[in-house]
Amino acid sequence: MTDDIAIKVENLIKVYHLYNKPQDRFKEALNPFKKSYHHNFHAVNDVSFEIKKGETVGIIGKNGAGKSTLLKMITGVLTPTSGSIQVNGKIASLLELGAGFNPEMTGMENIYLNGTLMGFSKKEMDSKIDAILEFADIGEFIYQAVKVYSSGMFARLAFSVAINVEPDILIVDEVLSVGDARFQSKSIKRMEEIQKSGSTILFVSHAIEQVKRFCSKSIWIDNGNVKMRGNSAVVGDKYMESLHLTAFSTDTESDNEQFQVSLGVILSLIHISEPTRLLSIS
Repeated sequence: MTDDIAIKVENLIKVYHLYNKPQDRFKEALNPFKKSYHHNFHAVNDVSFEIKKGETVGIIGKNGAGKSTLLKMITGVLTPTSGSIQVNGKIASLLELGAGFNPEMTGMENIYLNGTLMGFSKKEMDSKIDAILEFADIGEFIYQAVKVYSSGMFARLAFSVAINVEPDILIVDEVLSVGDARFQSKSIKRMEEIQKSGSTILFVSHAIEQVKRFCSKSIWIDNGNVKMRGNSAVVGDKYMESLHLTAFSTDTESDNEQFQVSLGVILSLIHISEPTRLLSIS
């Protein structure tokens, strides 16, 4: 991998074994003839791409498309079934709200815990603590156990830690949707500063206009595959177009079904009323 590449993914596959019943897992494990009781689900299917240093790339797609699975493999949370991932630089990620936080510990203790997990010493985190607290803006709650935090407070603290450790690669997965408008605006502005400093950013969001505005390029993931990649405006428009076509197709099918049901009701009424009319005439 050349020095200008931040992330390189080649032929990445993640397969999950799905079982119809819980006991099928034990049957398979204990079967002396290695009989299979599962079916395979390809969460990520032969995905390849490169992201250069300093690029801000949007990852878009429907829920369940494989976006989060892909990012978890890039950060090392999940192990690929096959394929390779090369990462050049230190990653700070916000994949799931509260990931890496101990709910029984205070916000302050969790800041130092996350710093340790990212490879920082206590002295290094001491120099960052003021900036983290100022951005999080959760007041005296920083000394309370994070289990009492609201989702918004949790998001502010987690995001503040991630962006203030000066990462080479920042991965943000839908966490901004939890905060209020003021927090989202402040977060985007801070990410723009990180962007200008030369860090690589992977940004996952269902807010396509936000992706188009913030990201120079986008990757559209659909059913575990790369459906399209390139300029964010082009990819975003194609993605939204596919959603509208799907919605139109679903509505049309629903209208057809409703029409068929209504037609059936009318015909049944005609069928019932016609003999009655004949009998009354006779």
